[in-house]
Amino acid sequence: MEVIYTGLRQTPEMIVNAALQEDVQVIGLSILSGAHNAIVPRVMELLKEKEMTDVKVIVGGIVPDEDAAQLKSMGVAAVFQPGSSLEGIVDFIRSSVRQAA
Repeated sequence: MEVIYTGLRQTPEMIVNAALQEDVQVIGLSILSGAHNAIVPRVMELLKEKEMTDVKVIVGGIVPDEDAAQLKSMGVAAVFQPGSSLEGIVDFIRSSVRQAA
């Protein structure tokens, strides 16, 4: 896997533009601030606008169960809450994306 880290405090527009430029398969958002209900819907909207619906979005951080269910209903592939193992996250990504030729 190649990981492209864009840094802290990126706007949804910056996130999606970087994903488009780098031709990513997965966007991983780590949100500890509770802003998942504002940031994630906008990222999903922008991905749709840019016809990037094949890009998987995963979210990690402090996300209550009811919010996790709502995020999944809008197309988030997975939500990893506190206590999730790195191995579990990597396994999910590997099993969810196509392999590069």
